[in-house]
Amino acid sequence: MEHLNRSLFLLLNAGPGASGIAVDTARLLADGLIWIVPAGLTVGWLRGSSATRQALIAATVAGLAGLLINQIIGLVWYHPRPFEAGIGQTLVAHVQDNSFPSDHLTLIWAVAFSLLMHEQPRLAGWALALMGLPVAWARIYLGVHFPLDVLGSALVALSSAWLILWEKHRLIAPLMRLLLPPYRRIFAGLIRRGWVRQ
Repeated sequence: MEHLNRSLFLLLNAGPGASGIAVDTARLLADGLIWIVPAGLTVGWLRGSSATRQALIAATVAGLAGLLINQIIGLVWYHPRPFEAGIGQTLVAHVQDNSFPSDHLTLIWAVAFSLLMHEQPRLAGWALALMGLPVAWARIYLGVHFPLDVLGSALVALSSAWLILWEKHRLIAPLMRLLLPPYRRIFAGLIRRGWVRQ
């Protein structure tokens, strides 16, 4: 399995003559697209219905649960990054920490898979799930992840989304009751003007 992992990595990783445009594009995809997640969750909360807000809270919790699972995996089993193993080309600076699974992709896909499990924001879930694909390519291309790190992210993301869906009634209603009163106080002026929903 590790041989296949490394072979696929070398197939997707940037070669010595990689163009500047390809590298710059990969850097933007690898580190820039993830900011769509918090921006989308925020806009969805401000403009969404009560059902949409509940789905967004579930997606946020799923993303955080996925990142927590990644940390636990890292404590149990350490897998070096490609540059630590001395293979391929690394074109972006990165700390030496566990490569499996990718935190970026776990967050993106946990939120996406959670949204896909709810009717209201399903289209956004599909868009976010597809957005993860170029991020996955970019992180391998730049040399900070192996292909199996990406697969691991998808599995952790799906698991965390299912876990939160399973516990939805116990988690989401209390979080809604906790978040709505301060939100309504802070955004009272914008709510009165109709710019955001109550």
